[in-house]
Amino acid sequence: MKDGITRRVFLATAGATLAMPRALLAKEEVPPMLDHILLGTSDLDAGIAFVETHTGLRAAFGGVHPGRGTRNALLSLGERHYLEIIAPDPEQAGAADPYGLRALSAPRLITWAVHPASIEEQAGRLRRAGLAFDGPTAGARKRPDGRVLEWKTLVLKDTRGGLLPFFIEWSAGSVHPSADAPQGCRLVRFEAGAEDPEELRRTFNVLGVEVSAVRGRRSELRAALSGPAGEFSLTS
Repeated sequence: MKDGITRRVFLATAGATLAMPRALLAKEEVPPMLDHILLGTSDLDAGIAFVETHTGLRAAFGGVHPGRGTRNALLSLGERHYLEIIAPDPEQAGAADPYGLRALSAPRLITWAVHPASIEEQAGRLRRAGLAFDGPTAGARKRPDGRVLEWKTLVLKDTRGGLLPFFIEWSAGSVHPSADAPQGCRLVRFEAGAEDPEELRRTFNVLGVEVSAVRGRRSELRAALSGPAGEFSLTS
């Protein structure tokens, strides 16, 4: 009798699991500290169209980064997560292009950001680990509605080409971009690939970042998004 009850419970649980949306099943594959992923493109309109084709949702223009030579569009990926489509700003043609956006032939992931509990504590952690970094550096961007978003960032001197994240802390008075960017898309999986995933896991541990590190033929970021048009993947 006991075995029969156990079997019925198992079958009921399995059936419920199979009926669950894939996004819910994959929730544990999204690092809890992940703030946003950056999709680089040489042209913002083309990047927005690319994302809309694959997700069925159109990202909203976010604003311009004065002095940094870029502008962006945003799409929410769920609570406290969002996609930033970033491209050169035509009005800042003479600005530096550290991500090499102008040379991109197709949109690709270029880096990602995590939100530590405290940017100052994170700086202390990096300092104790002997890692070189810039910051905390204040940043700001005016939204189309006139409101100003403010934040502070820490950026490692060596990000391994974007494989390692930068750190961001939003000001108390700023609305997190995921809250009012277009909704309906979710990040269901995010991971980092490397030829030596064990070494990469140790590095993430030093940084205090929980993210899946998997074996790959090269170092790359991988993300899977799910929207009205289905699920599609992005890589760096």
